[in-house]
Amino acid sequence: MSWFNKIERKLEPFAIHNLTLYLVIGQTFVYLSAMIGLLDRSKLLLVPAMATNGEPWRLISFVFIPPNADWLFIAFAIYLFYLFGTSLEEHWGALRYNLFLLTGYLLTVGLAFITPNIAATNLFIGSAVFLAFAYLFPDFVMYIFFIIPVKIKWLGLLTWLGYAYSFYVGGWSTRFAILGGVGNFLLFFTRDIILSIKQGRRRMQSQAVKFGRQNDEREPRHVCHVCGKTDISNPELDFRYCSKCASDQCYCPEHLRAHEHVLNIPDAKS
Repeated sequence: MSWFNKIERKLEPFAIHNLTLYLVIGQTFVYLSAMIGLLDRSKLLLVPAMATNGEPWRLISFVFIPPNADWLFIAFAIYLFYLFGTSLEEHWGALRYNLFLLTGYLLTVGLAFITPNIAATNLFIGSAVFLAFAYLFPDFVMYIFFIIPVKIKWLGLLTWLGYAYSFYVGGWSTRFAILGGVGNFLLFFTRDIILSIKQGRRRMQSQAVKFGRQNDEREPRHVCHVCGKTDISNPELDFRYCSKCASDQCYCPEHLRAHEHVLNIPDAKS
């Protein structure tokens, strides 16, 4: 058993089970409260300068801010987050799922203090969970507009491309938000990705060797009657047949004009 598994066993009693459900309930509460005027979303944002200046709740409250969009989109986003999050918790166990979200939270908060006057996002919750689910269950099918079936691995790839573009053209606050949002994914999956690449490389090399052996074992179509060269041993040569030889003998370019003609073929019955 690895040292990480030993630590997991010791920390397991402290794991929060059904963490996704609590986050969904919190985001739903914030959305409904803001809609009827009980809460001001701006008071919940993580602005490090304000959090260290008498408003420490911002270090936690920003986690429960739902997407700033239409209610239908928010309902769909919360549903997907619940689906993906509960699936990850079931696959990993409560503790590892807790550590996954906690790592994203700590990265987001830590990077936010580099630009203390700019509000940070809770991108690490939705994006990291989605990317982790897409990596672990790549063949899961989602229906775009409830009609078009698409495997989630392609949606994950589009998300990565979008983040790469935003990271390239965006400012430092955007880059820090992206790093906070996907940093926990990279920490948890980089080793697996490297191992997968190495295994894929070994598999390709094995297939290449196997293909080469198959080529070596197949029968040649052309064999020089003089030196025995074939279209397999020397694929660069242009083999020709001599019309003056009996039974159309085949020759390589070197012996096509420098050979003794085969005038007759011995009778097998004699």
